[in-house]
Amino acid sequence: MKQHYLPSSLQILAILAISASFLAIGCEKDYDDDSGGNTSALIPDTDNGGLQLKNGFAAITVAAETGHARHIAVNSNGDIFIKLSELKNGAGVLRLRDTNDDGRSDDESSFGNFTGTGIAINNGYLFASSDDEIFRYKFNSSNEIENASSPEKIVTGLTKGSQHSSKSIAIDGQQNIYVNIGAPSNSCQAQDQVPGSLGLDPCPILETAGGIWRFRSDQLNQTQAQGIRYATGLRNVVGLDWNNSSNNLYVMQHGRDQLSFLFPQLFTDSMSAELPAEEFLLVTQGSDFGWPYCYYDQIQNKKVLAPEYGGDGTMTGRCDGIEAPLVAFPGHWAPNALLFYTGDQFPSKYKNGAFIAFHGSWNRAPLRQGGYFVAFVPMGDGKPSGDWEIFAEGFPGVDIITEPDEAQYRPMGLAQGPDGSLYISDSEKGRIWRIIYKG
Repeated sequence: MKQHYLPSSLQILAILAISASFLAIGCEKDYDDDSGGNTSALIPDTDNGGLQLKNGFAAITVAAETGHARHIAVNSNGDIFIKLSELKNGAGVLRLRDTNDDGRSDDESSFGNFTGTGIAINNGYLFASSDDEIFRYKFNSSNEIENASSPEKIVTGLTKGSQHSSKSIAIDGQQNIYVNIGAPSNSCQAQDQVPGSLGLDPCPILETAGGIWRFRSDQLNQTQAQGIRYATGLRNVVGLDWNNSSNNLYVMQHGRDQLSFLFPQLFTDSMSAELPAEEFLLVTQGSDFGWPYCYYDQIQNKKVLAPEYGGDGTMTGRCDGIEAPLVAFPGHWAPNALLFYTGDQFPSKYKNGAFIAFHGSWNRAPLRQGGYFVAFVPMGDGKPSGDWEIFAEGFPGVDIITEPDEAQYRPMGLAQGPDGSLYISDSEKGRIWRIIYKG
């Protein structure tokens, strides 16, 4: 007769305890793997650095004041590089490092005697732009900059004007670098910003500005003439990013200003406060988005003819067939950064979605000023897959903004860390936040 073994109650408890331990270990490993790095040891600010975030997220103030920060980039070792719009101790690029892994910067260095906006890390190099040139710095095997005092010059002689002069950049997977060359004009009038002045036709600005140019990131001393005018009809782009999942360039266009000031017979101040849209655009080679002849009216959901070229606020005319935005945001919110999230730390809905930093408006009177937050657009197959939402807000520190100077902070730059954290820079004091997911 075969004997059946029956464990004692103590043995059953021991087996259950061991099983629970393995289960706990497995769960913890899954969390760490999904987070793209163990953020559980990080202690967020008790007030999230003054921000209000979506549920499950928390913020760490990496640095309180770094200067007038513009765009940012994060290296594979976690070092943060900040492009400054004003020199700090004679330098325009700032490097922050966290040496004790608490999520906060405790080591700082700087280099580069030029100001500007654009910055990116690609293929072992740091790229940074002034208002008319793009430079390249090489990382050594220890992730230190080799040529801090003598960067290589990638592009020189880029068009710059008295407005919209910053050169934002993005790099694709084929060593192409894309640069915005903003139009030094509101609407290409014969007399810029003079009421009733008509537009120049054709607009001569479009020959050297008002679009995206493409260059090689691995070729030195290129001129603008050697680049390819990749897209045109863009008044000004500060936020742009290459989407690796769809293999395309996307940009955020700043819409034109002053409809009611320039043509009061056609537009009220309230209409001018909302129009035209800030546009989230998919850009392919040869794209033409219509500036200065056209603008996008998000209320009518169409491109309309600008009043400088005979438009009355409703007619489309020559703007029929001009490419429409993927998403049209209310006017004058100033989208200054665009980032496609590729990490695994955040929940799956954020994968390949677009974060947009809205710097905030100055000209929405008599309505309240708008923007001053970071938005999120879910994406699928390279297109929006749902409604956009506010991801992070509270930057101004006050409920109502009447003038930009009243804002304590204004979101400016976005970057993704190697562990999937999201970094946000502020242009007022240079505060840097790190957003992590706590679940």
